[in-house]
Amino acid sequence: MFFDEIVSAQKRGEAEGIPSICSAHPWVLKAAMQKTLKVSETFGVLLIEATCNQVNQFGGYTGMTPADFVRFARGIAAENGLPPERLILGGDHLGPSPWQEETAERAMQKAAEMVQSYVQAGFVKIHLDASMKLGNDDPTHPLDVEHAAARAAWLAKAAEETLAKVSDPPQGLRYVIGAEVPLPGGATAHKDGLRVTTVEDARRTLEVTREAFLREGLEAAWERVIALVVQPGVEFGDDFVLDYNPEVACDLVRFSETMPFVYEAHSTDYQTRENLRNLVRDHFAILKVGPALTFAFREAVFALAHMEDELFPVEERSNLMGVLEKAMQREPSHWKKYYRGADRQLAFARKYSLSDRARYYWLEPAVQVALEKLLANLGSSPIPLTLLSQFAPVQWRRIRTGQIRNSPPAVILDRIKSVLVDYAFACG
Repeated sequence: MFFDEIVSAQKRGEAEGIPSICSAHPWVLKAAMQKTLKVSETFGVLLIEATCNQVNQFGGYTGMTPADFVRFARGIAAENGLPPERLILGGDHLGPSPWQEETAERAMQKAAEMVQSYVQAGFVKIHLDASMKLGNDDPTHPLDVEHAAARAAWLAKAAEETLAKVSDPPQGLRYVIGAEVPLPGGATAHKDGLRVTTVEDARRTLEVTREAFLREGLEAAWERVIALVVQPGVEFGDDFVLDYNPEVACDLVRFSETMPFVYEAHSTDYQTRENLRNLVRDHFAILKVGPALTFAFREAVFALAHMEDELFPVEERSNLMGVLEKAMQREPSHWKKYYRGADRQLAFARKYSLSDRARYYWLEPAVQVALEKLLANLGSSPIPLTLLSQFAPVQWRRIRTGQIRNSPPAVILDRIKSVLVDYAFACG
């Protein structure tokens, strides 16, 4: 199993890791698959993860069940020539988070059913996260680590029982535990610093979770835990990025060398390639990335929209940026609680925020129509090099040197791949 090789390499002192692509965006997945193939025709794998809110037995906000997501991802892989054995699927934050308002009994039952549906569909990397308080938990105190660990172990038991019934099981599930992570999708307010996980807290999480696994008779499952989620001090939000500082994580680094697995780092989006490389060196071998990839997609599409404005009369343009803005205003639930400020600031954030809440709107029918028209307009003839130089200078240079074609899809995919290049560098 690929994850075991990474853990073994890390324990030998080799700075190897893997990026985890946390996105269901078709353009992002296509770019990631093409990049994986370019690295090697025969070696290397691509890890794609879905979250509990995004994909679950009720459809999640994507409308996809785990089985649907597997078909979706494998379909894009087949279209791009990526062999199925080189695609690894993971489930992120699998637990009761989507049902926090319900009683613990009801929420955990739904969480167990969700975990089972992920295993049945063929996901092999399972992050168990039962750290959140549920409807009948004491609202005056945070959920203690013992309760969270017991619930996570109960979910692991459901996963193991399901695995035993699968007709063609994978070579054993691999588990990730722990949940001390930044807010999914980025912080909602500017922060000057984060509390890095202490060694005492990390050790306590490991001890309590191991005891909970053993109480459930899950000794074999515990041997397949590959990573612990901790907070290394990285975060991003609407308009800021907190960079990784190895000095403040040095105690965690030393502690990792005493345990049999590695760390998983969430919200690594927008870190420099040097920061990413330092994270992998410091045993944060699994690097989660999502919004930075859809942000790159949006950057490329907006650049193309500016080129279209220069080439086509108003009545023939896609007006993509305006169509996207209307879609976001028509249904504000995906961005309203994340952005702050006056109307002008909100309008700016809807377009340019690092949190990239625009990523939820690209599959809106009107936005899809506008995107298709944009691509058709600019694809009717080669884009003038002068406009490429003005609005997409990096891609202009790559077109000039023959590395990519002069076409709208090539510009978009290359912009996304420029983010993935940093992760490939970091992960060795």
